[in-house]
Amino acid sequence: MKNSKELIDLLNLKETEKNIFSGDSVTIGSPNVFGGQVIAQALNAAYRTVTEKRFVNSLHAYFLEAGNLSIPIDYHVQEVRNGGSFSTRRVTAKQKDRTIFILAASFHKQEDGFEHQAEMTNNLKQPEALLSWDDMIVQFGAFIPKSLKDFLSIERPIDFKPVRIPNPLEPKNLPAKEEIWFKLKGDIPEMDLQMKHQILTYISDYNVLNAAFNPNAKEYNFGNTQTASLDHSMWFFRDFDFNDWMLFSADSPNAFGARGLSRGNIYTRDGKLIASFAQEGLLRPKKM
Repeated sequence: MKNSKELIDLLNLKETEKNIFSGDSVTIGSPNVFGGQVIAQALNAAYRTVTEKRFVNSLHAYFLEAGNLSIPIDYHVQEVRNGGSFSTRRVTAKQKDRTIFILAASFHKQEDGFEHQAEMTNNLKQPEALLSWDDMIVQFGAFIPKSLKDFLSIERPIDFKPVRIPNPLEPKNLPAKEEIWFKLKGDIPEMDLQMKHQILTYISDYNVLNAAFNPNAKEYNFGNTQTASLDHSMWFFRDFDFNDWMLFSADSPNAFGARGLSRGNIYTRDGKLIASFAQEGLLRPKKM
């Protein structure tokens, strides 16, 4: 995928029966289906069964089996409840009758109320002063380990600019934090809030476990550790658009027993909090 239009096409599922939808997969460099794709497609399926006047306020997902990139994924939506203000949906993702993923999502009609929010980190380097993943390939491609170079070389519809770039040739332990600016590539089409939520959900599964890796980065990395998303949760707050850079800000309170927990917030460049997330992932050192 090269741009946001191709990403939107990937997330827009085909309805095969009532409340059953089907979608294909695109690799991001992993041999298995990208978790963010499955969550976002499941959210697309759930949204297709909810009135247009309700928007996702939270979702909670479990990854049960690795997805096969070559087999379509069928999403079965159960309409759990339609209340006066909230609707609840349960989505089961299957490949050839094998359940690989489940999602519970809540949808809320828009209402007025009081507010507050957590503040974005002050004095961060702005994206114009940072290198993107594409820039890293151009400038450091000859020195980057092959596995990392192959991953960074995959065409994506998103630009990522890490605030801090670790040196893979001189690994060292780092704070349990990760802050990355991101922006959609190419011309950004007009889109409704439902599609914005789906794209943001797709992006939210990138970079999450980095914060859990960082305190032990001198010894462990994605090359010598078996990793997998175990669960993923999001809470959605305010409307936004994709016409400027946004910040993914994560921290990790714990890693133990071959699992790591990361959590954080997503902000617009001007500091508006639009969503929060949490993910636990498998971090199992490989036996060499």
